[in-house]
Amino acid sequence: MISTMGDNTGNGTGDFVLVDASTFKVKGLWTAGEKKAKFGYDFWYQPYHDIMVSSEWGAPKSFKKGFIPEHTIDKNLYGQSLNFFSWKEKKLVQTIDLGEDGIAPLEVRFLHDPKEAQGYVGCALHSNIFRFYKEDSGSWAAERVISVPPKQVEGWIAPKMYGMVSDILLSLDDRFLYFSNWLHGDVRQYDITDRRRPKLVGQVFLGGSILKGGPVKVVQDEELKEQPEPAEVKGRRLHAAPQMLQLSLDGKRLYVSSSLYSPWDKQFYPETKQRGSWLVKIDVDTEKGGLTLDKNFLIDFGGEPDGPVLAHEMRYPGGDCTSDIWLANE
Repeated sequence: MISTMGDNTGNGTGDFVLVDASTFKVKGLWTAGEKKAKFGYDFWYQPYHDIMVSSEWGAPKSFKKGFIPEHTIDKNLYGQSLNFFSWKEKKLVQTIDLGEDGIAPLEVRFLHDPKEAQGYVGCALHSNIFRFYKEDSGSWAAERVISVPPKQVEGWIAPKMYGMVSDILLSLDDRFLYFSNWLHGDVRQYDITDRRRPKLVGQVFLGGSILKGGPVKVVQDEELKEQPEPAEVKGRRLHAAPQMLQLSLDGKRLYVSSSLYSPWDKQFYPETKQRGSWLVKIDVDTEKGGLTLDKNFLIDFGGEPDGPVLAHEMRYPGGDCTSDIWLANE
């Protein structure tokens, strides 16, 4: 089952294509009924609650050209909603508009516990995390639970720089939430034992646009007292920034890659064209919380035989924290 993001003219569309796992031939569309999601991107399902939720990025004809700020206020070019489908009937049953704070909701994660009717979604543009949940009435609702403050800057394309939350994941025990701020350059760990009130317990900077000594000067920052130092692993400075995340099943090793989407990579971090991307490992304190960059682990994609490449997604053979969906044992 593959989510779609656009039609053959580049307009947004939120549908799902079924592919035969043996022959790899397209079998048709999953979605039934006339109602369709306006945009598509990620999805997750909980069969116990007969629900699937999908997120929205935008229209390919816009984001394929790079990040164009004025496009983000056009509701025909960028999404800001969560879409809920009946898993059994394959029909769109509810859409929640997250508003301006929810523009470009990307990665969506239900809690792994199959009986839990709640999860989280990261919204890129204004760096917010929303919790979505099932109400007693059976309808779904959403609330903002984390907001990364923007930084007032000089020497950048705008006077205000948001973090741009590009990926989130949940540990298999549903205790920790992790996300990356692709523009600010940090990876964060939150304790979500209290689902409505996440608590920041770990943070590490791996590149980004606000590093000390770079072209951007931070003039006002609600979180940091000074700009972060550049990160280095095995003699290689980490240019670009943390993007996709993958966590080991025991929750102790968090792997991070640096490529978001090549037109955006080359726009915000032009050095990636010559240097390629990287993959690093963060050691996780699973007791009290805390993140530490492993200075001895690096996969450098800058020296590939045919030139630098941009590595994106990571997967464990046999399942991992972002692909495993569990059924209730009843």
